[in-house]
Amino acid sequence: MLKHLSIKDFVIVDWMELDFMSGFTVLTGETGAGKSILIDALGLALGERGNPGQIRHDCERAEINVTFEIHALPELVHWLNDNDLQGDADTCLIRRILETNGRSRSYINGHAATLQQLRSAGEFLVTIHSQHAHQALLHKDEQRVLLDAFCGGINLAHAVKTAYQRWQDCYQRRIAMEQQVTEFQGKRQQLEWQVQELSALNFTIDEWQTLQTDHNRLSHVATLLAATDMAIEGLLESESAVITQVNTINAQLQNLLAYDRQLKGVIDLLDCAQIQLQEGTRDLKYYRNSLDLDPQALQEIEQRLSTIHTMARKYRVSAEELPPLLDTLMHRLDELNTASDIDDLQAREAAAQTEYFGLAKRLSTARQQGSKDLSHQVSAAMQMLAMSGGEFAVTLTSRDAEQVNAHGLEHIEFQVKAHQTLPLRSLAKVASGGELSRISLAIQVITSKIGKASTLIFDEVDVGIGGGVAETVGNLLKKLGQERQVLCITHLPQVAALGDQQWQVVKIKGSMKNQPVLSKISILSQHERIDEIARMLGGINITETTRQHAAEMLQNGTSTKVSVDKPRH
Repeated sequence: MLKHLSIKDFVIVDWMELDFMSGFTVLTGETGAGKSILIDALGLALGERGNPGQIRHDCERAEINVTFEIHALPELVHWLNDNDLQGDADTCLIRRILETNGRSRSYINGHAATLQQLRSAGEFLVTIHSQHAHQALLHKDEQRVLLDAFCGGINLAHAVKTAYQRWQDCYQRRIAMEQQVTEFQGKRQQLEWQVQELSALNFTIDEWQTLQTDHNRLSHVATLLAATDMAIEGLLESESAVITQVNTINAQLQNLLAYDRQLKGVIDLLDCAQIQLQEGTRDLKYYRNSLDLDPQALQEIEQRLSTIHTMARKYRVSAEELPPLLDTLMHRLDELNTASDIDDLQAREAAAQTEYFGLAKRLSTARQQGSKDLSHQVSAAMQMLAMSGGEFAVTLTSRDAEQVNAHGLEHIEFQVKAHQTLPLRSLAKVASGGELSRISLAIQVITSKIGKASTLIFDEVDVGIGGGVAETVGNLLKKLGQERQVLCITHLPQVAALGDQQWQVVKIKGSMKNQPVLSKISILSQHERIDEIARMLGGINITETTRQHAAEMLQNGTSTKVSVDKPRH
């Protein structure tokens, strides 16, 4: 339930704070006073796109804060938890800031939120019925969506649409494959040949590194032999060998150790040097013995490298890129084999078609029952709305197999007859403006009962009606207010008198010449309600007779025990 709303610097509102109550609340005021600003502010908070023109003149930003009580909305609580947007228990806080540079910031329970998240939360919280719903009701798409919502088939309708798109995708792929089968065959043969050729090369990155190392070594083996021979001779075998000289020097120093012990450190280092020189010479001899002038091995490596380079040039890649290229070609071949399997595509198409018709038939069953219930309830409401003998019907016409689409197996059309003697005809062709308003209002009230939102807002949906019908409309909304929180913007005194509470919207002009016009909302006392309803009845000049009539209407409305299940005659 909507509990609190604060609006700052929005359109012609400088600052407004409202605490909402349960039941049926009416908002009244003269045309242009700003009654719809409340709806616009709520719409902005619940994810509608804003624009800088909604910011009050000479202000940097507009800000909307809304508080909802959600203890009766467990689905919303779960949704908030799933999206990490939880806040205080049983409360949902929504904040929307609109800046002059066009930027917008949104928050749910203090967490930054996207516009889509605001809209998703709004579906649990508020349903707004606008005065433009009358004309929207004439569109076939709107009629279909309304019926699906009434029969609880929105999710099923979405699944049908998804299944249809999947079926059509499989169909298009099969048709394209049949048209391009020759081209696909050529591509597949080319890929098979390329994969076979590269697989036969049996080349890996590890082999490439080994070949590079071995080729470098074998190409310079003569130089390596000469260098190692010279090193071994210089270290060990020549007359002035390094090891011999180090041994001689070390022995001389050993003899001098008796004269000065400070030489001990130098002698120890020379001992280590002797050991390292001996080990180095031994390893060098081992390396020398491992070197072998093998022209055949070098030739084989060079031939293998030449083969690899030739293949790389053929495919216009580097040698290192050949193994990844083979993987890519094999993957493409697998994809092409899968895509070019017409039998497989036909099987997928048949499975998608079966899935679509299964879901569509379930949706048709739900629509058939929903159409009966909606037709009955709207027809009953028409009797109460001065359309005695009128009838409303939701007709379902099966489509031919070739005409089924993403919306299901049937055409949906709202039909109506104003009198019992007339045939049912399309709502768009039959209903007059006043009849359309009443039928639309009846549908909105009826469908509101099956919605999940706890707050319902009706924005001048009673336009085009008056007299006793207006009182009936007020009773319908008052009854609905016993089940949900209902807010209604109205110009009808008959509706206003039936409200559990009444708010007045007024436009205030500044005392100074350049001061802006502001909009204010005030909660009316019983005496103030009489004056406001009298204004709605009599216009500018309110007489005592008009005031007495208003008081009588208000007294009757307050004491009315709502029961509008049976039609009035």
